[in-house]
Amino acid sequence: MLKSRLEELYASEIRPRLQKTLGLENSMQIPKISKIVLNIGVKEAVADSKTLQIAADALQKIAGQAPVKTKARKSIAGFKIREGMPIGAMVTLRRKKMYDFLDKLINLSLPVVRDFQGVPVKFDRCGNYNLGIKEWVIFPEVDLDTFSKIYGMNISIHTTATTDGQCYELLKEFGMPFKKK
Repeated sequence: MLKSRLEELYASEIRPRLQKTLGLENSMQIPKISKIVLNIGVKEAVADSKTLQIAADALQKIAGQAPVKTKARKSIAGFKIREGMPIGAMVTLRRKKMYDFLDKLINLSLPVVRDFQGVPVKFDRCGNYNLGIKEWVIFPEVDLDTFSKIYGMNISIHTTATTDGQCYELLKEFGMPFKKK
């Protein structure tokens, strides 16, 4: 099976550099990316279920994998949401598709964002990183003519890092364009 460009880069260059930078003795302690989760919430799905299908189709084009529709966990009368009602779509990427998506995100999509200063340096204190994107049209697969509405998206990068510092170093080695501190 062919490896993606970032997967080979991780194995040959990033792993040894991280072990040296983080001062880790055991090679099993070196952090790695375990999965990437893409999530779209569609508030209009309460009134029109077709909008959720449009979002799911776009997510499938972006990820290259079929999404799962997410359902409301509890009822919220103010938003006219009932428990079990479909309100979003998500995809979990692993292995080659995960590395391909990360490569596309870092090298193609983020540089397209207007007035891009870098992504925020905010972690969840467990070694994971979340990134919110306002418009999904930054991805090359999504054509504005095909999709009438533009939605935002949450990208969650899960790593095996134990601290935020390790996660920061890992993503920085992959080329994630963080804002200057």
